[in-house]
Amino acid sequence: MAYKLLIINPGSTSTKLAIYEDEKKIVQENIEHDTTELAKYDQIPDQIPFRMEIIRQFLEKNGVKQEELSAIVGRGGLVPGLHAGGYTVNDELFFALESDISSPHASNLGGMLAKLCAESVGIPAYIYDAVTGGELTPVAQVTGIPEITRQSFCHLLNSHAMALKYAKSIGRDYKDLNLIVAHLGGGVSISVHSKGKIVDSLGDDDGQFSPERAGSVPGLQLVELCYSGNYTRADMKKKVRGKGGMYAHLGTSDCRVIEKMIQDGDKHAELVFRAQAYQIAKGIGLLSVAQRGNTDAIILTGGVANSKMLTDMVKEYAGFIAPIEVLPGENEMEALAFGGLRLLRGEEQPHIYQLPSVRNQHKSYRHWRPS
Repeated sequence: MAYKLLIINPGSTSTKLAIYEDEKKIVQENIEHDTTELAKYDQIPDQIPFRMEIIRQFLEKNGVKQEELSAIVGRGGLVPGLHAGGYTVNDELFFALESDISSPHASNLGGMLAKLCAESVGIPAYIYDAVTGGELTPVAQVTGIPEITRQSFCHLLNSHAMALKYAKSIGRDYKDLNLIVAHLGGGVSISVHSKGKIVDSLGDDDGQFSPERAGSVPGLQLVELCYSGNYTRADMKKKVRGKGGMYAHLGTSDCRVIEKMIQDGDKHAELVFRAQAYQIAKGIGLLSVAQRGNTDAIILTGGVANSKMLTDMVKEYAGFIAPIEVLPGENEMEALAFGGLRLLRGEEQPHIYQLPSVRNQHKSYRHWRPS
């Protein structure tokens, strides 16, 4: 039996949509949105009718009826405490995605849109490998500030997909391997995959700096900068995420441009580029202690992994830990589709989300529920 899936991947200024029939991609589109149009909506959940209409037009344009679909898979949102893998989007997860339980982010729309599309035709709606997915051990969650607890926060979707792909390529079961996966994009996150579980990670704001993220910096200096009077709270958030990292040093986050600067003799660009590779390798080294030196392989993935100059530098620093495999590119739509297929085929069982007991302390933005 062939399965047909609709894949929904909402971004801050775009909606990526695709139709897959089993492993075959039938069609994929990236619909860009006018920022002035999006600015009309006070809260991210308010965009739902706008994005639902885009999905309707996509299906109609490509001659796909919702009744033909086997399931709908949406990008996972920023709901705390999720595990790796798939979740059925039930009413409780819907509430978590649309309320202040989740950090505000366009990816939260993925599960909500999936459920609203799926319920009219009685098919499953899933999210898969949310950014917050992981099973951090209790010891990995403790920080030096009791009010702050570390949570798993990484580009799990692509990292998990590439870990599965690597395991298959060497004829091994993912659940038998110890892997470290570094996703290199505008932000860099690194995750520890031990026997099929994500047991630790470094997010894009608590470790290595990256093309657009500041990463971890000396805490006292950061506090002084925050209270210097020179920057607003919004300014500082941009320094940490969006205008930090290589962008702050060089005025660009495009590795191709930076490589050209280096080739043209820019010594400062060369220093910053090498420093990024050094920090990525330090992050890998830091996380390798979670596997006590028993790492089978290190995987470098994401769009920035297309830079051989950078990946060669990372290999130079971290190659002694374990063999390093480069699997470049971002494969979000395929990862969502293949995850949905594993759920439909019974190869994996979907998790069922339950709201925390503090539900009544959280604010619903829209005060609506799926029927």
